[in-house]
Amino acid sequence: MDFWPEFLATSWGREFVAGGFGGIAGIISGYPLDTLRIRQQQNSNSGSALSILRRVISAEGPGALYRGMGAPLASVTFQNAMAFQIYAILSRAFDSSVSVNDPPSYKGVALGGVGTGALQSLMLTPVELVKIRLQLQDKSHAKLHHIDCHKGPISVARSILRTEGLKGIYRGFSITVLRDAPSHGFYFWTYEYMREQLHPGCRKNGQESLRTMLIAGGLAGVASWVCCYPLDVIKTRLQAQTPSCPQKYNGILDCLSKSVKKEGYGVLWRGLGTAVARAFVVNGAIFSAYEIALRCLFNNGSVQTENTI
Repeated sequence: MDFWPEFLATSWGREFVAGGFGGIAGIISGYPLDTLRIRQQQNSNSGSALSILRRVISAEGPGALYRGMGAPLASVTFQNAMAFQIYAILSRAFDSSVSVNDPPSYKGVALGGVGTGALQSLMLTPVELVKIRLQLQDKSHAKLHHIDCHKGPISVARSILRTEGLKGIYRGFSITVLRDAPSHGFYFWTYEYMREQLHPGCRKNGQESLRTMLIAGGLAGVASWVCCYPLDVIKTRLQAQTPSCPQKYNGILDCLSKSVKKEGYGVLWRGLGTAVARAFVVNGAIFSAYEIALRCLFNNGSVQTENTI
């Protein structure tokens, strides 16, 4: 019974909880846009995000935009909390010359982000695989052809393990690492740099406004997506493959080659507008929720920040 108070009394315990709040805020705020992005990436004939939105709502209902949210939402507290924990450790480990009383250097921030992205892929790959399979599931098509639909993330995970084994649940791991390592480096570096530019001195005193958190977090998300987006398109296509359908691609390079040959280089940027819009909203929410929760926990319920917009 004493575990929770003792857990929150520790620095890493508070950071863990704050990271969880940030992750939940990010998932809820941007999931519909994520569903539209996945459908744009997978099908060359899907059309614009707006046309997909209209089609999904009319054929499957608004709930289809949140299909598959259970998997990332169930894991996001631990995943996001661990990501911020790993980043906090690595950002200082990569540049030990900086005093513990000062914020980590930009070099440490970038390298810590790269390490965080690589390690996080171990946890993120199965979650995104299950999410993508659910997001691409067309219930109206399944009913028409009398195909069983998965009812949730557990059903999908069981099906993958039964038909593809443990290797199947980690389909797309290599491309996830290639995407997340550099993107997280850009992600954390952009956030730290932009918050300091928008509110000089805030990296040391931690007193930036809510507006600074939202803008810096949003720009960090945009930067991380722009730098890695073609890899994300390839990842989506590889993870969308199932044993029940003929395999289109035999690996990363094969997928890249066939996609470009058939649809042109533009395919590597399909859905970028949707991803960028989502990234700004989601990451502004993540960093704002994380920073506010962290300060609330460290100050016993009072948020020491400038709350002006």
